Amino acid sequence: MNELIDKNGLTEEEYLAAYCPGDYVKPSVAVDMVIFSAADQKMENYRKLPQKELKILLIKRSGHPYLSCWALPGGFVEPDETTEEAALRELKEETGVENIYLEQLYTFSDPKRDPRTWVMSCSYLALIDSSKVNVSAGDDAALASWFTVSLEMTARNIDEHENGFTRTTDYLLTLTDGDITLSATVRHILDRNDTGTKNTYQIINNNGIAFDHARIICYALERLRGKVQYTDIALNLVPEYFTLTELQQVYEIILGTPLIKAPFRRKYGELLAESTEMQTSDAGHRPSRLFKRKWMTD
Repeated sequence: MNELIDKNGLTEEEYLAAYCPGDYVKPSVAVDMVIFSAADQKMENYRKLPQKELKILLIKRSGHPYLSCWALPGGFVEPDETTEEAALRELKEETGVENIYLEQLYTFSDPKRDPRTWVMSCSYLALIDSSKVNVSAGDDAALASWFTVSLEMTARNIDEHENGFTRTTDYLLTLTDGDITLSATVRHILDRNDTGTKNTYQIINNNGIAFDHARIICYALERLRGKVQYTDIALNLVPEYFTLTELQQVYEIILGTPLIKAPFRRKYGELLAESTEMQTSDAGHRPSRLFKRKWMTD
């Protein structure tokens, strides 16, 4: 078979031998991990069932840029690994756990998102049973800690036009850990027309959150809130055995709203295996039956 020749008279082998990678400006590539867990609040009255809180893992940066600000855990992709392999490596280094729920969120590629150079962030969403986590700060972190997450819609405006609409939503993101409070206002602009849909996230103001991580967190929360409506993703936040009350609380802290018990159990009961004979043994309140996840095969 004759080798194909390009317009410059080169075979593929000749072209690759002469190719210069430095002819094009290249970004650095990082992975940023949005790691959620559901943890029990500390209760003064042991007779009351503990309430759940949605938590996110952040690290306090020990160097420039954004010295002493809080950031998502992550790091640069090594030359011999994929972004998913880098995400799994960072997850193991930061939390000490493996084999958990992980999905790619979005690639944030704004050339000015990092003051050092052009750094593209391939972000990932991870869901962890917090009882299995051993958090440790990495080389570029002074401290690693779980923050309670709140995302509240503060304004929404919809402009209709001939071929679709533009919906603008402002969110107040609040992250708290003891006396530390971080916050940001993030604007989500949804443009929909005949040719498709475009999502844009803008940081309007920011207090203490490094880089553009406030918009990554907001994006992740919106993704999580959407997927709990039609998948079993929320079950990755509970232990192997759990009560129906615990599961309902997980849904409530994700969605940011209370749910009525009967409709909740009708809607999500199909996600659960037959009830076990096991019961809670916590002192101070009535034992509850424990359930486990039903693994979907299709």
